[in-house]
Amino acid sequence: MVESTMFHDGNRRLQDQFDSRRIADRLVEKLTHTEFTESDRAFIEGAMFFFLATSDDRGQPDCSFKGGMPGFVKVIGPGELAFPDYDGNGMFKSLGNIVANPNVGLLFIDMGEKPRRVRVNGEATVSRDDPLMQRFAGAQLLVRVKARAIFPNCPRYIVTPGTAEASKYAPRPNYAPPEPAWKGFDDFRDYIHPRQKTPNGT
Repeated sequence: MVESTMFHDGNRRLQDQFDSRRIADRLVEKLTHTEFTESDRAFIEGAMFFFLATSDDRGQPDCSFKGGMPGFVKVIGPGELAFPDYDGNGMFKSLGNIVANPNVGLLFIDMGEKPRRVRVNGEATVSRDDPLMQRFAGAQLLVRVKARAIFPNCPRYIVTPGTAEASKYAPRPNYAPPEPAWKGFDDFRDYIHPRQKTPNGT
């Protein structure tokens, strides 16, 4: 699962340079899944936006913002979600990419007091006559995504909207950021790679 689902040679080459292969594999083992948990469902269906990454048949990337009312994204099966395409500028950059290349990445993010991120990678389809569309007010097309990997991300660099302060974890000159709490969890602490020596920025 580690090799085929999450990592390719490029990932592995950098992991080996930074001695992080063990923690990468451990994160996959402990956190990555192919079916949505109840927590995933609640988070995704409560979201008012997410970011959608696609690429065309030549590998040219695109990233777009998708927004709506809470519940505009629905988990419709153990490893499947759906969301509507609303009226837009008519360019169909993201959905046109999906027609050419079904591989997608979705990032759901909460930038509130308790920041959280969930990523969903999978294969998408686009339909104009999917019977499920009737459940989505304003839908002109419906996108279904079958998850290949569902995984949380450490939220330490997320900033709270409206604040002028950067995350306490963000590097800056003459400052040593604290370690995130997850690195001390029983599941991970024996797998953490060493911190690298980095420039001071001055």
